[in-house]
Amino acid sequence: MRVYNSNQIRNVAVLSHGGAGKTSLVEAMLFDAGHTNRLGKTDDGTTVTDYLPVEIKRKVTVSTTLAPTEWKDCKINLLDSPGYADFVGEVKSAMRAADSLLILVDGVAGIEVMTEVHWEAADEKQMPRLIFINKLDRENASFYKTVDALRERFGSGVVPMTLPIGAEDKFCGVVDVLQKKAYQFEGNKISEIPVPPEMEGEIDKYREALSEAPAEGDDDLMMKYLEGEALTDEEINHGLHAGVKIGKVFPVYCGSATKNIGIQPLMDAMVDLLPSPVDVAEENIGSGPLTAIVFKTLADPFVGKLSYIRIVKGVLKADSSIYDVNKEKEERYGALLVSRGKNQDNVEEAKAGDIVAIAKLMSVSIGDTLGEKGKTELQPGVDFPEPTFSVAVNAKSRNDEDKMASALNRMLEDDPTLHFVKNPETKESVLTGMGETHLDIIIDRLKNKFGVEVTTKTPRVPYRETIRGTGDYEYKHKKQSGGHGQYGHVKLRFYPLPEGDFEFAETIFGGSVPKNYHPAVEKGVRDAMAEGVLAGYPMTQIKVELYDGSYHDVDSSEMSFKIAASQCFKKGIEKCKPVLMEPVQYVEVHVPEQFMGDIISDLNSKRGRILGMEPHGKWQLVKAQVPLSEMYRYAIDLKSITQGRGYFSMNFDHYEDVPNMVAQEIIAEYQKSKEDKE
Repeated sequence: MRVYNSNQIRNVAVLSHGGAGKTSLVEAMLFDAGHTNRLGKTDDGTTVTDYLPVEIKRKVTVSTTLAPTEWKDCKINLLDSPGYADFVGEVKSAMRAADSLLILVDGVAGIEVMTEVHWEAADEKQMPRLIFINKLDRENASFYKTVDALRERFGSGVVPMTLPIGAEDKFCGVVDVLQKKAYQFEGNKISEIPVPPEMEGEIDKYREALSEAPAEGDDDLMMKYLEGEALTDEEINHGLHAGVKIGKVFPVYCGSATKNIGIQPLMDAMVDLLPSPVDVAEENIGSGPLTAIVFKTLADPFVGKLSYIRIVKGVLKADSSIYDVNKEKEERYGALLVSRGKNQDNVEEAKAGDIVAIAKLMSVSIGDTLGEKGKTELQPGVDFPEPTFSVAVNAKSRNDEDKMASALNRMLEDDPTLHFVKNPETKESVLTGMGETHLDIIIDRLKNKFGVEVTTKTPRVPYRETIRGTGDYEYKHKKQSGGHGQYGHVKLRFYPLPEGDFEFAETIFGGSVPKNYHPAVEKGVRDAMAEGVLAGYPMTQIKVELYDGSYHDVDSSEMSFKIAASQCFKKGIEKCKPVLMEPVQYVEVHVPEQFMGDIISDLNSKRGRILGMEPHGKWQLVKAQVPLSEMYRYAIDLKSITQGRGYFSMNFDHYEDVPNMVAQEIIAEYQKSKEDKE
């Protein structure tokens, strides 16, 4: 592939709800541009962009894939992105690299959940958009119903540029509204045909809308339009380009990706109407220090780690070195790669606005800024959502525990929406992602790629124990054996501690317990606190005072006092009203207005406390405190309640006492597990 100038580049993320046909559309574009000699099919696992084993197996896109396409002396960097909410992190990466969006809508299903989610994300970033209504060859498909729904939901800026000829199984071509020309398609060939007479009325109707919309992007055109003057085709095109650029006009095209109908007019529009990197830049991007952003990394089985890079400014050349501003580290690299699915071609250089890949940049991470040391300014990274769905994972074979951890840590490099930690309190390995499907795929990769089979379960809640009363106790550890015996005698007082985890004090007078044994007493207490008296959870917020005891000149030792203190604590703490505490999370839930009642009711059923509600753009923000034990499956519950529209974040807030009925259940379960082990 040749080197393209910045004004010849279009960076387009292809987005939709799952199943709308993104991958098939990209496949048709590649075919029409001559990059492939046949149309691959998702069902057959033969598409260029869905090439990962898990994508072929499940017939869904799980990873954003780059597919550069050459069309009309331009390079269109297509970013085929997942359509399911569990993989929204991949969508965020694609949007960071793109200048424009192509949003697919299923002509049968109409506007779906992720269509709205992507649209709202685009509105926030004011990104230019084209719309493609797909699957018009299917039964019950309706172009006009879909257009009406789009205009009702997203405004009058939604303007059809092509209209379908025929419907369902008789769909065979499209009419260009602006030019009033009709086209039919065969293979990758397009030919003009007479405009069907019965369509004249619809064409005129939508051409009028097409004259109005461009005026939104240009004041001079607006005046001309308001004065009743007809706009020329050139003026309309100019106005469309301006309106698209500022996110006020959204041209609509139609077709069938699998039948390769209506694709070429769409590709023409991507070149003619969508902005280049030069158009969206606030400064001259062709000069100045090299600046680039890493928006994706991938472990490629043939070339190793691939870092996908959007060049923001300057020129990137092959066989050079590059400075990671975030890591403050310089790395050498060899070839510049133009990736199309799993295949790569070499280029000698890439100019500002282009997207390339570099192999084996070992220290580079997603979101890093690359460039020249001391010259390149740090760029905004990728705004990834926090993962919210957790499972505890264990390797089926104990010998695979280290292998599992190593494999998961490798996957973390390529997926910032995946977290993996060893919880020191529960001693569990906890894997957190965006949802069930996300983690299912990770576990599938563990088995098929790394040869590690794992079991999963709901993570244990890191409960803690404390006391609400005061008390004291004494314990004498005395043991005689051959030679030296063991003797340690302590008297301890116990107090609730309002702040802090633990405090140790000694108020001994007269040396009843010598000072050299005080550290051993404290150590014995700390060891005993690691396992509470109610349900075996660590104890916290306790003050322990050593106020008396005794010792033996010969038989006393640090170990004797450590044992005495430990036993004294375990027995004495039972007299101090021990209670079980649970972690409570601060939760923020973003939902459309119509789901507010259901959300509040659901949070109340989870023992949540509503702290407040406030408007957040077109949505509502609900703030609450909810016990962690109730939140492990909330990602699934929220998806169900809001039809996939809602999202949430949570962070640890505080510990508080578990309600008595709930505590009794936890304690009973603990006692039963102890008995089963015995």
